[in-house]
Amino acid sequence: QLQIAESGGGLVQPGGSLRLSCAASGFTVAHWAIAWFRQAPGLEREGVSCIESSGETTNLADSVKGRFTISRDNAKNTVYLQMNSLKPEDTGVYYCAADLRCTAAPQFFASWGQGTQVTVSS
Repeated sequence: QLQIAESGGGLVQPGGSLRLSCAASGFTVAHWAIAWFRQAPGLEREGVSCIESSGETTNLADSVKGRFTISRDNAKNTVYLQMNSLKPEDTGVYYCAADLRCTAAPQFFASWGQGTQVTVSS
């Protein structure tokens, strides 16, 4: 059974940084596409960034280009999302999801974590 656990969220001031972790059990992250999505209150879930099994990375949202970086540590079976220069509009629950290939459409991802809250506020 694929299990995913996100961590690393919290309250940060605008301009600050956070690193989110997506720890997997029951499967090997290097064999799957792993994506980060986020959802703000009242809005639809939005793709943020994705890493293919090949290691190729894809930004799923133009708003995070140059600020967010996705990476993978195969030894720890964990995917990370480094978020820099955070803005209030980055606030939301951040989810990690796994499936066969990267896409910005959340409905194509079969396995999800419980999410971690990120709040950017002064």
